[in-house]
Amino acid sequence: MVRCCWRPPNRAVPRHDLRKVRVHVQRPQGGDGRRVLGDQPLRLEGPGPGGLSRRARFRLHFPQLALRRRLGQLSCMSRPALKLRSWPLTVLYYLLPFGALRPLSRVGWRPVSRVALYKSVPTRLLSRAWGRLNQVELPHWLRGPVYSLYIWTFGVNMKEAAVEDLHHYRNLSEFFRRKLKPQARPVCGLHSVISPSDGKILNFGQVKNCEVEQVKGITYSLESFLGPRTSAGDLPFSPDTSCGSFKSQLVTREGNELYHCVIYLAPGDYHCFHSPTDWTVSHRRHFPGSLMSVNPGMARWIKELFCHNERVVLTGDWKHGFFSLTAVGATNVGSIRIYFDRDLHTNSPEYSKGSYNDFSFVTHANKEGIPMRKGEHLGEFNLGSTIVLIFEAPKDFDFKLKAGQKIRFGEALGSL
Repeated sequence: MVRCCWRPPNRAVPRHDLRKVRVHVQRPQGGDGRRVLGDQPLRLEGPGPGGLSRRARFRLHFPQLALRRRLGQLSCMSRPALKLRSWPLTVLYYLLPFGALRPLSRVGWRPVSRVALYKSVPTRLLSRAWGRLNQVELPHWLRGPVYSLYIWTFGVNMKEAAVEDLHHYRNLSEFFRRKLKPQARPVCGLHSVISPSDGKILNFGQVKNCEVEQVKGITYSLESFLGPRTSAGDLPFSPDTSCGSFKSQLVTREGNELYHCVIYLAPGDYHCFHSPTDWTVSHRRHFPGSLMSVNPGMARWIKELFCHNERVVLTGDWKHGFFSLTAVGATNVGSIRIYFDRDLHTNSPEYSKGSYNDFSFVTHANKEGIPMRKGEHLGEFNLGSTIVLIFEAPKDFDFKLKAGQKIRFGEALGSL
């Protein structure tokens, strides 16, 4: 038998003020000295608050009632204040072992998802701070230990560098953007498309249904990634945003198909990228955005990651039609530099997310654009990131690759 004694104090008891409830539990025995088995209903002495029955009001769920009262106060807050109050609990929810805060989910609290929590990190601000730190000149005696630690951590091959002396690099930025010896990366002349950089092949193949795979099984929209082919103000008719019409704007020749290739640059890779073929760059589109990590694990976790991140899309033409190279930014890689484009400034506070900025290299003096030769220097990152190639080619184009393989600048990607 369970007995609950409720003694009313001098003032009225609040509805969920559980500190004023005293619970006495004793084990009753039968007349013959044996314990009575079975559940007995609760009995409350004294009047019960509210219109509900006393038995339902004071069940032994006191911690849940108290938590519901506290968590119910969060719904009255503004959205920024609500996030400020809920994020510490969310961080502890994912970090503490043994599911220490899991009982909170039983009383109506739900943690912020890991993806939303990661997206809320101010990666643009952190990347700008990292860029400032990279520009700080290191003392001569400190350069050797700092660069040696980086080389050991990421497996950098300094024998390929044009300058092997670590003390030559005044700061981390110069070390990240180190040049290679001319013979370190021979350019393959037998194949029409070569790798523009060192890295790892994440995915490649033919573009189907206007969807491109960032990793196996995870896709993103081609139009969201490249943006509209032509601005709506320049069209004499309302643009059709269907998948077939957008693909037909890119494929300019009958019998051709769209192909793509995604190359991930790790922090220890050579950070400059080059022209993958002979082509002409006619247009640049800059998408300000987030600077989330683009490593393969994160690409499997966040859908349309490349569409969220800041990127620079270079489009033009090669001998088979449309050709584009996109440099995707990442955490601590807010700086994307294109050597022939001095007007490009990435990770700048003056740009807002969700917009894009166009620049045309076709002028009255230069009606064709910027010609690029295969293997010519094109740009550079600060640390590591991703290169995405999307191009038009005949149906018999064949990739000479395997998913997940390591590749170096100058090696063959594919040919006819």
